[in-house]
Amino acid sequence: MYSTKEAVLLMSSLSIYKGILQRSVAKAYYRLLCAYDRDIVEFSNAWGEFFSVLCDKGCSESFAAALTETALFDENAFSRASSAGLEKKLPSSVLNAVRRDVYAIRKLYSLSPETILNDYQYRDELGSIAENLPRWKTGKPISEFADEEDTLDRLAEFHKRNGCGIFARYRAFIWRDGDVQPVLHPDDIKLSSLKGYDIPRNTVVKNTLAFMKNIDSNNCLLYGDRGTGKSSTIKAILNEYYKDGLRMVEVPKDRLAEFPLLVDKIAALPLKFIIFIDDLSFAGEDKSYAQLKAVLEGGLAARPQNTLIYATSNRRHIIKENFSDREGDDMHRNDSIQESLSLSDRFGMSVNFSKPDKEQYLEIVKSLAKENHIEMGIDELCAAAEKWAIQRGGRSPRAAKQFIAFIQA
Repeated sequence: MYSTKEAVLLMSSLSIYKGILQRSVAKAYYRLLCAYDRDIVEFSNAWGEFFSVLCDKGCSESFAAALTETALFDENAFSRASSAGLEKKLPSSVLNAVRRDVYAIRKLYSLSPETILNDYQYRDELGSIAENLPRWKTGKPISEFADEEDTLDRLAEFHKRNGCGIFARYRAFIWRDGDVQPVLHPDDIKLSSLKGYDIPRNTVVKNTLAFMKNIDSNNCLLYGDRGTGKSSTIKAILNEYYKDGLRMVEVPKDRLAEFPLLVDKIAALPLKFIIFIDDLSFAGEDKSYAQLKAVLEGGLAARPQNTLIYATSNRRHIIKENFSDREGDDMHRNDSIQESLSLSDRFGMSVNFSKPDKEQYLEIVKSLAKENHIEMGIDELCAAAEKWAIQRGGRSPRAAKQFIAFIQA
């Protein structure tokens, strides 16, 4: 058994995994260890803060899992090299430092609460407070740290499959303030919960699977009427295949000019990325669509091999066009029209999601009712669903879903 002072020295001398000290669990634990020779107020405060953080993470019964998971998702020289399959080319000094840090992490989570209390310099002054301080349990580390003999190999294999840092921890991201930021609570919709539109949906799925297998695939425009499941299809595909290395970055339309910056962030990662542009449309006088044309084809910053662009729009040709645009005073009207159409043409695949007819709409309603165990006569259900659609301005999968939610409520 080693002492709290030795644990402080081990943790403070982390090198490759130094970054974990900035994460909540490890940071609170380090503060607690460093308080072993501080006054009673500071020590008890550090103890309470650490236990609170563990509870917030749901890890009061397994501190080992919390600490090793923090290390697993740390972005450092080893995890970056492993993501690219280059870990064996790292200098021996770096690999030795990784082994030493892994050893230190094991020692740190095995230190018991009783040992920390017994090593506290003013233990006697704590009195009965010491007996009432909450205790955590060590538990078991995550699987990558479970076997001491091949931990480095397990870690390297994990990073080859999942990348490192935030790209290993999260699956959905948004481009904001010049950086890729994780979406902490992404929509969890599943392909199996989407009803109807099997043919267009399967077209997008097959294109995605080809992309993930490094087979030629196309940027894809999902267009059609509102509420038909265009965005839901893309999000469901992410949820279906993220475990196979698929990730998604949503880019707002007004940030397309920053595409080269995004490319720099993700081009070298061993993951597949869908760049998602939702509800894409441009007014005729809005010339920013030229930025998207360059992104799709023709710009100096080429789309990397690990990236596809999926966009949704209510318009087939994306750019709003009036009859007056065709009868205007432009000397070369045909050139202007061709320019506006060239944007949608640069999507290699365009998939239509149009409003369902009455029969298709009611089939969607009946499928959702069965899935949600709604006990209602078919005739009564269909009549109520039709009335709902009329009140909502038309039939659509969205209207069907809202109707089922209304019935459940």
